[in-house]
Amino acid sequence: MKCFNYLLLLICCLFLTIRLQAQQVKYPGELTVAQDGSGNYKTIQEAVNSVRDLGAQQVIIHIKKGTYHEKLIIPTWKTKISLIGEDTKNTIITNADYSGKANPGGTDAFGKDKFTTYTSYTVLVQGNDCMIENLTIENTAGAVGQAVALHVEGDRCIIRNCKLLGHQDTLYASTEKSRQLYQDCYIEGTTDFIFGEATAVFQNCVIKSLTNSYVTAAATTPRQQFGFVLFNCKLIADTSVTKAYLGRPWRPYAKTVYIQCDLGSHILPEGWNPWKGDAMFPDKEKTAYYAEYKNSGAGAATTARVSWSKQLTSEEAKTYTLKNILGGADNWEPSTD
Repeated sequence: MKCFNYLLLLICCLFLTIRLQAQQVKYPGELTVAQDGSGNYKTIQEAVNSVRDLGAQQVIIHIKKGTYHEKLIIPTWKTKISLIGEDTKNTIITNADYSGKANPGGTDAFGKDKFTTYTSYTVLVQGNDCMIENLTIENTAGAVGQAVALHVEGDRCIIRNCKLLGHQDTLYASTEKSRQLYQDCYIEGTTDFIFGEATAVFQNCVIKSLTNSYVTAAATTPRQQFGFVLFNCKLIADTSVTKAYLGRPWRPYAKTVYIQCDLGSHILPEGWNPWKGDAMFPDKEKTAYYAEYKNSGAGAATTARVSWSKQLTSEEAKTYTLKNILGGADNWEPSTD
């Protein structure tokens, strides 16, 4: 009997010790990544992995200057993460995967032995409430087809003062339930280099076309009130570029609106392209919603715009506010600081 009581006491003590140790685990609110070993981690992925799963507090990961050769994933269970670079010019996340490139790991989770558009990313954000600031995110694969730099699926994501560099499909603003805000960013690419299903707002961004092609390719669903909305953005181009469209519909209910943007001379007079030749959706111009309001610049003349595009009235333009576009059922009010 004494032995039994002693054993029971030992088990209880062991249980309490384990429980106390578990309670003592602390997850810091700030971390630092530095390649020289002066921070908490040397890679960004290690820092992300260390953050508490489904944490309630925003965790700031400071990233020191350097070129980080990573294929970075912020998974769905890593929420409320802020990646803050030391400065945009010298803090770079880079990779070079592209659609059709052989996967060095063999087959992926989907049984594919080659990367696709959807897996070619340099950075994948799946977790909600992610914020990225003062970073350059690039895909250096070049003119080889679809090669995504930043792929965002999470909800309530803010990308601020970042450079997004690539060629075709630079930025994938993905999934219809995702709300995304891009502020003071520089985005460059060739074909459809801002594309996807998300509700996404671009404020005060510089958007550069590297070839004669299409700037946006929204895939908005019929269930979304808004798609891509660009406020006060400046559209520029490489000196060789003379023929670029504001957008074309990747899917039939694509929505894209430019408001008070500066449109360069490379923007074609017709403005928009219907993406003919899609056998599954041959008449997307009948359902797409493409509109403009008080744009300026050499490419802003509206007299020759395609008949199925729209010029907003002042009353219609009033509905285009951050609150209306991004608020959603939870009344999200993204910080503009």
